Amino acid sequence: KNTSDFSLNITDCTQVVVPEEVFFTIAAAGILENLLILIAVVRNKNLHLPMYFFICSLAISDMLGSLYKTLENIFIILCKVGYLTRHGDFEKKLDDAMDSMFILSLLGSIFSLLAIAADRYITIFYALRYHNIMTLRRALLILAIIWTFCAGSSIAIALFSYEAATVIPFTILFPLMMFFTLCLYVHMFLLARSHAKKIASLPTSTVHHRTNTKGAITLTIFLGVFLCCWAPFVLHILLARFCPHNPYCACYMSIFHVNGTLIMCNAIINPMIFAFRSPELRSTFKKMFYCSR
Repeated sequence: KNTSDFSLNITDCTQVVVPEEVFFTIAAAGILENLLILIAVVRNKNLHLPMYFFICSLAISDMLGSLYKTLENIFIILCKVGYLTRHGDFEKKLDDAMDSMFILSLLGSIFSLLAIAADRYITIFYALRYHNIMTLRRALLILAIIWTFCAGSSIAIALFSYEAATVIPFTILFPLMMFFTLCLYVHMFLLARSHAKKIASLPTSTVHHRTNTKGAITLTIFLGVFLCCWAPFVLHILLARFCPHNPYCACYMSIFHVNGTLIMCNAIINPMIFAFRSPELRSTFKKMFYCSR
């Protein structure tokens, strides 16, 4: 709050405020859509595959992001009406818990995207050995390691967020993991292009090649949407920590609510990508809706 007040004194940029009704509507839609993904995977035994379990992991991360912004706005409203104070011990613990949930959502999304990319890489270039390499037990073990690491990191970062030694590795991790994932995608496309002629010579390879190419395109869409929705907020964290009094930084930080809205939009867009680009999920959704009717 002090940073915001100071920023308004040194910059002509006015604070951009998103109505609370918009926040709650987008957050509720994101939670419901990702919950629908989880229910579809649980109900359809044909979807009990490593790839869909990794997708469920990404859906849980998106739900946490939407839930974080929802609870944050509820607490802000309670502070405005006087039920909560801004500097009490209980409020401080509550704020740490909220920060931990946000970091858990971000880290969970990053590593879930990385797991999905690795799974697709194995599917494309080690198709005959895929079921030996990526077993269901191994996929569950990978998810357990991912979420254990993310939970421990989120708690540590939330407790020591006031130290630059904690903020710097956290902000470096985001572009580093995105760069690694992007390199994996580029490598996938280059190999697929070089092997295209060999694959086309096989009688049953055309459909398989198209399916794998479609999966790679879907992952590229995931990555692009994730960067557009999360990168502005991560940049805000960096600027708020290292140049809060700079007029240009303060001007960018005036769109804080817009950056938060983008995070929740990511939770809405991802399930749409799943539904539109996965025939198995589309079929499961139709059966679910028909049975409910």
